[in-house]
This record gives sequence, C-alpha cells and structure tokens, in this order.
Amino acid sequence: MGIDDKAENHGTDIKGRAKEAAGSITGDDEMKQEGRADQAEASVKKAGEKVKDAVGDVKDAFKK
Repeated sequence: MGIDDKAENHGTDIKGRAKEAAGSITGDDEMKQEGRADQAEASVKKAGEKVKDAVGDVKDAFKK
C-alpha cells in the first residue's frame, strides 16, 4: 500500500469520528451510524494494508 492509500484511510477514520461526534451532539442517530460505518471501513482497509505490508516483508526476507 502506498502512502496515499494510508493517508486516505486515515482521513476516512477521522471523518467517521467527526460524524459520530456530530451525531451524538445533535442527537442524529443516522449520522452517528454513518460515522461508525466510516470508521469500520477504515479499519478494514488498515487491516488489509497490514497484511499486504507483512507479505511484502516476507517476500523481501526471501530475496536476501
């Protein structure tokens, strides 16, 4: 994963946190749920990044 993907995923997480907080403050349950969904999406993508990075590390170890 490139740094652009990581930055985008981090931005999605922050956006989700902001939506959840705004939903809590305003009492908007739909916005709150959207925020949680954005955070979950970012978490899944981050997990995928970690797997790809680990595979890359294993490949690099075998090249040496």
